[in-house]
Amino acid sequence: MIAKHQATLDAAVQALHGRTFFAAFPENPSPEIYGADADVQGREKFAALRGQHFTELQQGPPEGWAGQEESPYEQAPLGIKYPFYSPDTLVKHAQGAFDEWRKVKPALRAALLTEALEGMKSRFFEIAYATMHTTGQAFMMSFQASGPHAADRALEAIAAGYEEQTRFPEETRWEKPMGKYSIALHKTWRAVPKGLALVIGCSTFPTWNTVPGMFASLVTGNPTIIKPHPKAVLPIAIVVAEVQKVLQEHGLNPCICQLGVDADDHLIAKELAENPAIKLIDYTGGSQFGDYIESLKGKTVFTEKTGVNSIILDSCDDLDKVAQNLAFSVSLYSGQMCTAPQNFFIPETGVKVGDTQVPYEEVVQKLAAAVTGLATNPKAGAHVLGAIQNPGTHERVKQLAFEGGRSILDAGSVDHPTFKNARTCSPSIHEVDARHVEQFSQELFGPIMLVIKTKSTQESIHLAAKLAREHGAISCGAYTTDLIVKEQIMDEMSLAGTPVSFNLTGGIYVNQNAGFSDFHVTGGNPAGNASFTNPEFVIKRFTWVGFREPA
Repeated sequence: MIAKHQATLDAAVQALHGRTFFAAFPENPSPEIYGADADVQGREKFAALRGQHFTELQQGPPEGWAGQEESPYEQAPLGIKYPFYSPDTLVKHAQGAFDEWRKVKPALRAALLTEALEGMKSRFFEIAYATMHTTGQAFMMSFQASGPHAADRALEAIAAGYEEQTRFPEETRWEKPMGKYSIALHKTWRAVPKGLALVIGCSTFPTWNTVPGMFASLVTGNPTIIKPHPKAVLPIAIVVAEVQKVLQEHGLNPCICQLGVDADDHLIAKELAENPAIKLIDYTGGSQFGDYIESLKGKTVFTEKTGVNSIILDSCDDLDKVAQNLAFSVSLYSGQMCTAPQNFFIPETGVKVGDTQVPYEEVVQKLAAAVTGLATNPKAGAHVLGAIQNPGTHERVKQLAFEGGRSILDAGSVDHPTFKNARTCSPSIHEVDARHVEQFSQELFGPIMLVIKTKSTQESIHLAAKLAREHGAISCGAYTTDLIVKEQIMDEMSLAGTPVSFNLTGGIYVNQNAGFSDFHVTGGNPAGNASFTNPEFVIKRFTWVGFREPA
């Protein structure tokens, strides 16, 4: 097993260091890559799961069955029930698997988990349809984000954990010259896992945001419980099933990796998180619950919470291309991405385009026209916007208003060519006064775009950096042809722990993060305390313990 996957792991480790493009799992869902019948079979397998009990897990007899998922495209229940286990049972099962898993060598753990990713690859299309009908993502995003991109992020965590646990020798002869004689010791070291791990997933990216922490804990020897969002279970349930299958096939306890779902009337995240046996917690979601997770004593915690992402418009070469790029960024998955831009800072003097100063109002109207053009495009709009995962998000976007502000573009429904009952919403654009910071200092989840008129680019930079420092930010976009302004933005936003994408046009967007190259979240502002996948993301999950004796 180690030999089978060594080349993949070596390439992944090399990619971690080089930060250049690397993808072990092709993102193109073409028949040439995945097989002529892969799409049809994936759709059929997903359809066959609906209205049934999910029976692939190998965690012992369940204490009940639970399932709450609904399709945002159909606004109807999926009807899938998952085995329910109480928090105490999940912890007991994980404790029973701890000694077995921690004694497996890091190289073998990494190989077994990479093998599980191969099983996940064989089910990318099934996972894609599961993601579509739990999150509302369009098919292409569902396939890429929950399939190849998630698998690459998982492999990234495996490779990082593998490298850090094999960085130092397992044993050595230590000899200290003492003149006529020397002292010699035989020294050995062990990478010792922290204990049981918990991963709390989110409703919008149930695999992409879950697998980094999941595989980081597993590769470092910690039995892991996955607690998915109750509205988005199936995509990650399939992944857990593939991990358990590999463990079972190699004579290991499948409860090394468990799925822990909420009962229909019993949320279990807090009970699990507060259990003394849980030593590691990964969390993705709202800041309120994330702050609670970070406050727990005796836990090592990795969080990704809400942030306020900004766009700084100063100058550019082609305003139409900029507007089209930003319209796509706002519209992609209806703004339900942690990296989606929200606050657009535009100087009252407008934006310099080449040698021409384009007035503020014209810039705003170009942005609105680009958003409208995309949303109403019959071939592209519905497939870019997808559907709204949470009915509450849909209502908030429809009813949003700001005292003293003005509505530039109202949200509207978007007809989906396949799903007539899809919960859809085109982006809304609101102008707010730069003096009313409280109106744009929190994340407004969904397809919401706020335009803030500033006195100058300097004020735009100041406000974007201040919001990132005080309220968190995961991404930032900036457009400037002035090298001095560019350096100022880099300096201010780096101090605010926020990465910046400069002058993006064409097919690259501020929303996107590339595995093995981009660090997702920095851990440097209130949007989260961790970054995947940097070394700290894995080394905090185990400790080095040394032993020595006379040689």
